[in-house]
Amino acid sequence: MLDLSDGIKKIIIIAATTPFPAKLRVSLRRNWLAKLELGIAQHANLLIIAHPKCGNTWLKVMLSRLYQVRFDLPDNLLNKSDEYARKYPEIPRLAASNGYYSYEGIIGDDLNIKNPNSTLRNKPILFIARNPIDIAVSWYFQFTKRQSAQKQELINHFIDHPVDRNTITMWDFVRHSDIGLQFLINYLNQWEKTLVTCPNSLIIRYEDLRVHPVKTLTKITKLMKESFTAEEIQHAVDYGSFDNQRKLESTGFFKQGGMTLRNPKDSESFKTRRGKVSGYADYFNTEQIQELEELMMTNLSPTFKYQPLSK
Repeated sequence: MLDLSDGIKKIIIIAATTPFPAKLRVSLRRNWLAKLELGIAQHANLLIIAHPKCGNTWLKVMLSRLYQVRFDLPDNLLNKSDEYARKYPEIPRLAASNGYYSYEGIIGDDLNIKNPNSTLRNKPILFIARNPIDIAVSWYFQFTKRQSAQKQELINHFIDHPVDRNTITMWDFVRHSDIGLQFLINYLNQWEKTLVTCPNSLIIRYEDLRVHPVKTLTKITKLMKESFTAEEIQHAVDYGSFDNQRKLESTGFFKQGGMTLRNPKDSESFKTRRGKVSGYADYFNTEQIQELEELMMTNLSPTFKYQPLSK
């Protein structure tokens, strides 16, 4: 049997199902990709759960840099799952999932507090939170400008009201779509409840990773039971800085899907788009901001400690 990487397996599934009608194509992809997703998570040394646009790719860049330097690995190859472990088994395998959308929901199902036979509950699990209004804005740009056609199709078949990325406005996406702010608040709340039952889980906030990157990255490596010097951590943080990642992305440095350059003429299409905390204030008027913040403060768990801009 061929020894294929996780990334190649995913490409094969997408390619093999492309010719089928949409309904069958989506059904097959959901089933086959879900099995692959669970298998990757079961073999991983660290399971990262985060909604898109919460900094999970940025984190993987920094974690990858730690091992690139230590093992002299290519700078433009990110460790997304088994890319490094296939060459050096001592390097931890990663699994990153939103844990909810479409086939990735198999992760949430496994970790459900009502599932007594979870295969993942005792693993080191990192959850990355972010202000849900900031997620919603960045998610809008991701969904309308970067999202692959196959991933978008899977999401649209998963929700009750499919989103047309060519016509939807930011306000309608954020405030009224099935994957907008209210959903994101529910998403964060649900994962908080789920992770209470996971003994090796850690919740970090994107904002803390942005303000205290060395301290937060060190905490994450300890969760992985890995040891790096202060100098190694600082180098990884410097390499993963917004300015450096933006420069590398703009030159087409990265060859993997998550960080590949889409449209060099459209700054809002970059994976490294802004990296700004509370950047949502730049996109809405005062009344809209108040409405979004009220929705967040009324419904989001206080555990995450997010506050309106005015406070």
